[in-house]
Amino acid sequence: MARRPRRSMSQINVVPYIDVMLVLLVIFMVAAPMMQQGVVNLPTVGKSDREVNATPLRVEIAADGLLKLVDKSDSRTLSDANALVAAVQEKLVAEPERPVVIGADKSVRYELVINAMDALKKANVARVGLQVQAR
Repeated sequence: MARRPRRSMSQINVVPYIDVMLVLLVIFMVAAPMMQQGVVNLPTVGKSDREVNATPLRVEIAADGLLKLVDKSDSRTLSDANALVAAVQEKLVAEPERPVVIGADKSVRYELVINAMDALKKANVARVGLQVQAR
């Protein structure tokens, strides 16, 4: 009996690759609905939704973190966010829809701005915004 010489197989067996791809497909199909996608609604700058008839109250935060409430020609320096809330609520008794604008120095920590804004929002101040300077 004569033996045939073995020939090398020049084909790739793709069945294991298909199995791996199907397992990965199932994993991604199960995991995709569980991923939370963040949706950020950014405000537009060009137009405002309401026309502002009153001059806004300005809260200025200096580089050293000092709070100042400015209303037309009246200016008051405040010690903390609670004093700020009390002063703003006192000013808003006559006009509750009057906007409050927070302006801060570039070197102020972002946390101070957010704390002031959060305190005003918790006190139910209707319109709180950030002051920016046009370039």
